Amino acid sequence: MDDTHYVLGTACGPHPFPEMVSYFQSIIGKEARRQILEEIGRLPTRVYACVGGGSNALGIFSGFLADPVELIGVKAGGKGPGQNASRLATGEGSPGVAHGYKSFFLQDRDGQMRHTHSVAAGHDYVGVSPILCALNDSGWVRFEAATDSEVMDAFSLVLKKEGLAPALESAHAFAQAFKEINQLSQEDVVLINLSGRADKDIFTVADALEDPKWQEFIREKAKSYGS
Repeated sequence: MDDTHYVLGTACGPHPFPEMVSYFQSIIGKEARRQILEEIGRLPTRVYACVGGGSNALGIFSGFLADPVELIGVKAGGKGPGQNASRLATGEGSPGVAHGYKSFFLQDRDGQMRHTHSVAAGHDYVGVSPILCALNDSGWVRFEAATDSEVMDAFSLVLKKEGLAPALESAHAFAQAFKEINQLSQEDVVLINLSGRADKDIFTVADALEDPKWQEFIREKAKSYGS
């Protein structure tokens, strides 16, 4: 503690790190806004992004904060109440101080951090960016939660229909968008932030989908690397 300083890679931690990371990530929102205006000719009706610590969500949202666009952050609903990593969407989070900053955390009445769960490793964190907490309090961003099963269904659908393997974190955003898409008309435009790909998740995906052929393929690949 006397000679070490830890810098979080997400938009958390003590000032000025949340603002710094948000600023670095804002290029995502700026490029997305420019590109969708060039491609579609108008702004999206809704923008969906997954939320772990909050860096990718703040990145995409930053491009649309001044626009009449609905912003939806999707947390990890995990296996349900008590087995998730959702600090804002389910009401299970509460104000606290950890890792050098004040935010909403999953904690008990004594301020001890609870165990979290998410099929996505990047969402398995007890805290969330204080900037997103402020946007939640102001109503600027709406927060929802997607369960592990919904995420795996969304992952499979995107893989089948688009040939893309979204990171399991990103699949949370797809899952919520798919749940709500019937609320919109065919004229509405939806923007989903695909913040990563599933290369890192291949073992988790094979296990979650319980696909025997996929599991056997992974085992054989692992053996070949081991030899």
